[in-house]
Amino acid sequence: MRILRSAIAASAVLMLGLSACATSTPATSPAPTTDKPSEAPASSPAATPETSAPATEGGDVPKGDGTQTIYLVSKGFQHRFWQAVKEGAEQAGKEYNYKIQFVGPDDETKVTQQLDQLKTALDSKPAAIGFAALDTGAAADILGQIEAAKIPMIAFDSGVDSDLPLTTVQTDNFAAAQEAAKHMAELVGNKGTVGLVCHDQTSQTGKQRCEGFQDWMKTNAPDIKVLAPQYAGEVGLAANTAKAMIQANPDIVGVYGSNEAAATGAVQGTIESSKEGITVVGFDSGKTQLDAIRNGQMAGAITQAPVKMGYETVVSAIKAIDGQELPKVTDSGFAWYDKNNIDDPEIAANLYE
Repeated sequence: MRILRSAIAASAVLMLGLSACATSTPATSPAPTTDKPSEAPASSPAATPETSAPATEGGDVPKGDGTQTIYLVSKGFQHRFWQAVKEGAEQAGKEYNYKIQFVGPDDETKVTQQLDQLKTALDSKPAAIGFAALDTGAAADILGQIEAAKIPMIAFDSGVDSDLPLTTVQTDNFAAAQEAAKHMAELVGNKGTVGLVCHDQTSQTGKQRCEGFQDWMKTNAPDIKVLAPQYAGEVGLAANTAKAMIQANPDIVGVYGSNEAAATGAVQGTIESSKEGITVVGFDSGKTQLDAIRNGQMAGAITQAPVKMGYETVVSAIKAIDGQELPKVTDSGFAWYDKNNIDDPEIAANLYE
């Protein structure tokens, strides 16, 4: 399914969050088994996302009878991001009287484990399934079985290369990566070499967060050399990748990490390299990134709205169960944060440790 890519200038006004702070629940163990914009965006003011519970757009949201289950298969449980998504999903389930089953693999490299969980979701005959695909191609057979069973499917976080999902609830990852690139360019003075540590090359999220960054730099920052992406979805590997990248490129001035693990590793690798003057820009949050931004080891990052993402995934599933028509994409929003706005209430509500 093709993702609609909005212009960066519009991103500053996207609504992000909920009043529930994403750090309110500790991490838990998993349950068993667009068209690319071609012009530089105008500078925009800091985002002012709402922090109240999200109003659903279009159509009524009927309450269930408490017996039906909506089964969400996420990408993992190792990041606080997914626990925040889970919080939002459970909030919507409680509000609309649906049971929520939320699972995910041990980490975002465990494609086979995720497929097993998706099959378990199918076998449980839920009212609807939410799916954040690690590898859209690998899931094709099970997706076909879900379609044959006539179970409504909602994609979230990462799109699914199939017409089966009735909507995809996600950040506009291409535009968000462009926003990260814009800030990186400004921070390094629009010149020098910049490295990319991308968390994977199979999910739509992983691809778009690298492609959007590269696209903006190519179009708007001709004096910045962007190195070929290096892929690392685990903190230790990302740290080694960033460190090797820095050592191999004496003129490097910046490193971009495309998710929590990649960005955390980029910070760690930069510190271990002992090279001064390197600007690190990240994506998502997590304690290491938040601390690094506060102490100056990271310049800033893009935050998503994970609680809202989970909430809207369940709301979309309920509408699908009710037979309502859904948009192809449900945008859950994003914003840039740095030491200047990290503690603003509308930003802080979408950060997690």
